[in-house]
Amino acid sequence: MTFSSLKKKTFAYTDSIIFIALISLFFGYIGSQMGVGYMFSTIMNTAYKLLMDTVFYIMAIAVLAGAFGRLATEFKVVQLLNMLFAPLMKPLYNLPGVSFLGIITTYLSDNPAIISLAKDKSYLSYFKRNEVPCLCNLGTAFGMGLIVTTFMIGQGYFKEALIGNVGALIGSIVSVRLMAYRSKKILGESKIEGDRDFDLEEILNTAEDEKVSFFERFLTAFLEGGKMGVDIGLSIIPGVLIICTIIMILTFGPIDATEGYQGLAYEGVGLLPLIGEKLSPILTPLFGFKNPEAIAFPITALGAVGAALSLIPSFIENNVIGGNEIAVFTAMGMCWSGFLSTHVAMLDTLGHRNLISKAITSHLVGGMVAGISAHYLVLLISIF
Repeated sequence: MTFSSLKKKTFAYTDSIIFIALISLFFGYIGSQMGVGYMFSTIMNTAYKLLMDTVFYIMAIAVLAGAFGRLATEFKVVQLLNMLFAPLMKPLYNLPGVSFLGIITTYLSDNPAIISLAKDKSYLSYFKRNEVPCLCNLGTAFGMGLIVTTFMIGQGYFKEALIGNVGALIGSIVSVRLMAYRSKKILGESKIEGDRDFDLEEILNTAEDEKVSFFERFLTAFLEGGKMGVDIGLSIIPGVLIICTIIMILTFGPIDATEGYQGLAYEGVGLLPLIGEKLSPILTPLFGFKNPEAIAFPITALGAVGAALSLIPSFIENNVIGGNEIAVFTAMGMCWSGFLSTHVAMLDTLGHRNLISKAITSHLVGGMVAGISAHYLVLLISIF
């Protein structure tokens, strides 16, 4: 075996070595704090409680939201909203009016919904070349918006959820405009050739049949939308059980400080609050978090907003968060909505893989602005 072949073989196992090191570090640290037996018991109990108490609750919301979204599409509410609000897209985002359709479709479903629009050549003909990658940031800023908003309202925070939506809107404007400026230097501002006569109903997969009664159309759309909600609910299970279990173990401490660790659900080592305390001079004026544990939500939302939502009931029960945090969480949860796990695939599908780093950093800034805006909107409203 030559030196060069040995060198190649050594580098082939670099990822394996890094993986083993990280896993050993994680479980070694947790196990040394909690005890190995209690650690695995807590992991299993936390995952089970999340599945039973939170995932199915989110799935129920997703089913209802999906049903509403499908009804809105079937009875042309989406087309009506697009017609009313499309004129705002140019002054707000410096994008064509048809881009508002991307906001509606992703708000009613999830981030990748905008891909079906972006693959339509007649739809893209309304855009300049540097504006096409911005559709990824635009759609992600509103992905799962209806589910996130409905969830927060279900926790008893109607006003704060609406404020969070406004914050997400502000963050999306920053993200899209920043992305358009950065992509212009690479792609230019030339128009995309194509026929502008695109079929909105075909894109939305609607086909109204005059012979079908109103009740039949209502029932069919309601059930189809509900089925889509089930699919969304099932798709968030891995993210919730894996990501949220890890985050909770790193966030909370023992349930009973006098008893110590007992292997119960939602026990942990309290590492993130320590980090939050170090960052509190920054986090408090920016987001107004009253407890350092709140940092867990935006960190989780980067990977999966469904998992981040699973933190809310425990935070409320333990008085970790209040109305301000709900507004900030809604804004950042909507604006980021798991973009680290979808941005790469979405841009790759759009054919702009070379802009991934620019899109991610632009959207990271947008999400931060969304949270900051929501916090100061809460402060402004509280004055009056």
